[in-house]
Amino acid sequence: MTHNTFSPRTAVVVAYSWVTLIAFGAILTETVILYPNIFHDPPASLDLTVEFMSEAGPADFFPPLGALTVALAVASVFLLRRDKKPRPWAVASLISLVFGEFAFSAFYFWPRNTIMFDEGTAVHSVEVLRQTAVEFETGHWVRLTMSGVTAVLAFVALFKVLTARTSTPVPVEARVAG
Repeated sequence: MTHNTFSPRTAVVVAYSWVTLIAFGAILTETVILYPNIFHDPPASLDLTVEFMSEAGPADFFPPLGALTVALAVASVFLLRRDKKPRPWAVASLISLVFGEFAFSAFYFWPRNTIMFDEGTAVHSVEVLRQTAVEFETGHWVRLTMSGVTAVLAFVALFKVLTARTSTPVPVEARVAG
C-alpha cells in the first residue's frame, strides 16, 4: 500500500515552486512589455520611464517578491534536508536564486539602475547612458534565464516531493495470496 500526504512541508515546497513561477512570469512580462519602451531611445526613454513609474514600478514589486522567494527557498531546503530525492533540487534552486538572481541583481543591475534612473543626464553623458542601457538589457537575459532555471529546479523539487511514496510493507500472506 502506498499513499501520499499533503503535509506542511509539502505546502511550503508548493508555495516556493508557485512563487518562483510567478517571479519568472513577472520578469518575462517585464522583458516583453516594459523593456522595449524603457530602452528604445535612451536617455529620453529613461526619463519618460522615471516619469511614468513615479507611483509604482518594478522596484516596488520585485524586492518584496524576492524576499518571499528567498524565505520560501530556505524553508524548503530546511524542510527537505532529510529527503534525498528532492533535497538536491531544492538546494540547486536556492543557489540559482541567491547567486543567479539576487547577487547578480545587487552587483550588476543596482549600480546601472542608479546611473540610468537616479543620476541620469545630470551626472552622465548620453553615450554613458546608452552604453549602460545596452549593458542592462544584455545582463537582463542572464537574469531571466536564471529565474527560469530557479523555477524549473523548484518545480522538480516539488515533483520529487509529490511523487515520493511512503511504502508500508505488505504482509507475507498478502503477497502469497495475491
